[in-house]
Amino acid sequence: MVFKPNYNFQRAERERAKEAKAEAKKAEKAEAKRRAAAGEPPLPEPAGDDPVPDSPDAA
Repeated sequence: MVFKPNYNFQRAERERAKEAKAEAKKAEKAEAKRRAAAGEPPLPEPAGDDPVPDSPDAA
């Protein structure tokens, strides 16, 4: 059977992912603001997309 693309579903998934990402960023900013107001040190920045040091691709 041939795959028939469902463009409405795909678009809805992209929109959902975009909104979830924006919500996570908003929550992160709120947490940073709360920590600053409470006098707590900021959370460390995540490393990002750096390769794992002991992986074979890191060489």
